[in-house]
Amino acid sequence: MSTLAYFFIFCFGTIIGSFLNVVIYRFNSGKTLGGRSMCMTCSKTLAWYELIPVFSYLFQVGKCRSCSTRISHQYPLVELFTGVVFTMIAYHFYDIVFVSFNQYILLVSVYMMIFSLLLVISVYDMRHKVIPDPLVFAFIVFSFFTMFISSVPFGNLFVQPSMSAFLAGPLYALPFALIWLLSRGRFMGLGDAKLILGIGWMFGIVQGGAALMLSFWIGTIVSLLIIFFSKMKFSMNTEIPFGPFLAISTLIVFFFSLNVFDLASIFSF
Repeated sequence: MSTLAYFFIFCFGTIIGSFLNVVIYRFNSGKTLGGRSMCMTCSKTLAWYELIPVFSYLFQVGKCRSCSTRISHQYPLVELFTGVVFTMIAYHFYDIVFVSFNQYILLVSVYMMIFSLLLVISVYDMRHKVIPDPLVFAFIVFSFFTMFISSVPFGNLFVQPSMSAFLAGPLYALPFALIWLLSRGRFMGLGDAKLILGIGWMFGIVQGGAALMLSFWIGTIVSLLIIFFSKMKFSMNTEIPFGPFLAISTLIVFFFSLNVFDLASIFSF
């Protein structure tokens, strides 16, 4: 694929990222996803040139043109991140595009949807400390579907998953569901267990274990940094959303093809 093709994929990703911002802000707010975009402060309907992903934010110096209210950094960051991830997904399956274009389009489309859902779930979880059921259920469905799609360049488009692939989701999700149940939601939300169910089905036993292990490492490091640098007082009741750490680890494991043995080898001597 040419550089121009990847550029168009990146631009497409930023446009989708703009829509994901709408989903994040309007989900469970009583507002529909349709209708014109407007400033959250002055309610001015935005013109088309105020809605260009990333660039409008830069040209307006991060402020509303009407009331000069600061625009959240979330808007350009989500747009930019979505564009980068979409480009990386397209490149990740590069070796398939010349063998089976239909397989390439299916794989790219499914994983673009999966990581779009993970992005919305992560930002929503950071903002509201909850993972909405409709979003995580959609992630579970797409993750379950990936077990039946072949990512091998040559061969059938659809495959029969192994028994271990089917069991990976429940096997990893069950302990976290029990933690939620026994702690009555104090230590972990049920949404995290549902998210882990999808991650297990998406990766299987070996890579799924890597995603979980990595999420705890990242979560521990980030939590310690937040506690160390933040002026807020933390206690056992302080909520730090786990969903974003699961999403980040899923992204890393997917693009770098890590497995649990790769991570375990770090501690081997």
